[in-house]
Amino acid sequence: MTDYAAVRSALSDLIKEKKCGPILIRLAWHDAGTFCKADNTGGPRGCMRFAGEKSEAAFGANAGLQVARDLVQPIKDGAAKDMSYADFWALASIVAVKEMGGPDVAFRVGRKDAATVDESVEEGRHPDADKESDHLRSVFHRMGLSDQDIVILSGAHTVGSCHADRSGFEGPWTADPNKFDNSYFVDLINKEWKESKASTGNPQFAAGGDGTMMLISDLALMKDEKFKPFVEKYAKDEKAFFDDFAVSYQKLIELGCTDLQAVA
Repeated sequence: MTDYAAVRSALSDLIKEKKCGPILIRLAWHDAGTFCKADNTGGPRGCMRFAGEKSEAAFGANAGLQVARDLVQPIKDGAAKDMSYADFWALASIVAVKEMGGPDVAFRVGRKDAATVDESVEEGRHPDADKESDHLRSVFHRMGLSDQDIVILSGAHTVGSCHADRSGFEGPWTADPNKFDNSYFVDLINKEWKESKASTGNPQFAAGGDGTMMLISDLALMKDEKFKPFVEKYAKDEKAFFDDFAVSYQKLIELGCTDLQAVA
């Protein structure tokens, strides 16, 4: 039987030591973010643990996530040996959010791992950073998520950085990429974002010389009349963002799952 307190503690220690909270969120996000409500395919199934061209690990959107999987594998082999990979990666992301100063997200168990690599879905289900509102809606609405969920979950960009060798973009979204707060929304509104380029030549936006950046998909939230009010709301009210993020993020990491059980 799994000692979830021990798993949480080990993950917390790892995140403090390695400052790996952001990539653990990305790992769980990209595991769950393949879900399609129409045919109930995809969702959190731990498919990235498989190797090979057919694996979801090979997706361009998942470049660099082997780093995250390798970091947490010793904990999976130890205290979390009886957990599914999907449950374990979800819990790792929940601990990461909290460890970086964010809200408590409810954790429930019961996600079932894919049995073989053949259960991987086709590439192209994750959002593209160089696309606008219509693309974001097509991706998130496919999962059964709302416009508000799109803005809330985009707020996870308050942590982490882009890496040229992974996404082709580079730089942190906010001044402290290991602090979970509402800075992403504040910066979207208050900074003057000007067209720039990553070292790869890919288009992104910069704000003066402070080193932070935004992507086309980020600024789309300010250009869209339905998205913008939520950006303004969360820029003004961090508690509202935290409360709503806890709900939307739980929804994301449970997509397509049934009969999940709460744990102490």
